[in-house]
Amino acid sequence: MKVDELLKRLENIKTDENEINIDEKREIAEYLAQTLRFDDSQRRYYRIYHYIMTRDKKIYKTQSYKSYGLSPYNAYVYIRDDYFTEYYHPVLYYYPFLNRELVLLYAYLSKLGLDDNEYYVVPATGLNYVSFIIRFMHDKRVVIEVTEIDTVAANLNLPTLVHNILGTKYIDIDKFIDIMFQLGKQKFFAGYTFYEAREIINRYYEAHDTTLTKDVVAIGDAYKHIFQPYRIEYDLETKQFIST
Repeated sequence: MKVDELLKRLENIKTDENEINIDEKREIAEYLAQTLRFDDSQRRYYRIYHYIMTRDKKIYKTQSYKSYGLSPYNAYVYIRDDYFTEYYHPVLYYYPFLNRELVLLYAYLSKLGLDDNEYYVVPATGLNYVSFIIRFMHDKRVVIEVTEIDTVAANLNLPTLVHNILGTKYIDIDKFIDIMFQLGKQKFFAGYTFYEAREIINRYYEAHDTTLTKDVVAIGDAYKHIFQPYRIEYDLETKQFIST
């Protein structure tokens, strides 16, 4: 499918949740929690990985995905995996996708079949979902959220941003920065940008600024509407899911 044709289809998608999507999100989240290796054998303060999970549930790092000769249509889930040894981060814990909007852009551009390993973008046109994994190793807890790429792209106006900026198969740094800048300017979260919403969340939870309560509630409502995430938490010691 050509990029213009895919963009037109994505602009007309419906964003309502349905039972099939919820079941798929739950299956992905639980599979990732029980499959990925969650340990602290590499004791570094912070590290990140980006993966592609295929429809047969095999997981590959984005940097090596193309080298396996896999069909881009076989891609299923774009995964961002964050690892913290000691640091607690309110935005990452409560609203993972709010903290890393670039992950959504990486996933969307990959779904369009674009290519640039430097920006964790690989041709993966079969992608349906994007998942965020945050490992809080100090608390022995993992948070996983899963959202549908098409829904997020429509709600964040990505088809318009990409259509106005990209016209080639490959991404150069100027075009990528332009997209990133335009995305960052939009005020999706109760009148706040990604950055502004993050600052409010952090001030509320870290500085206990109760004057921001209404803003935090409004940002949370917008987050749920835009991302419609399925969320789980997993206890690394008991190997059990935690009720949230």
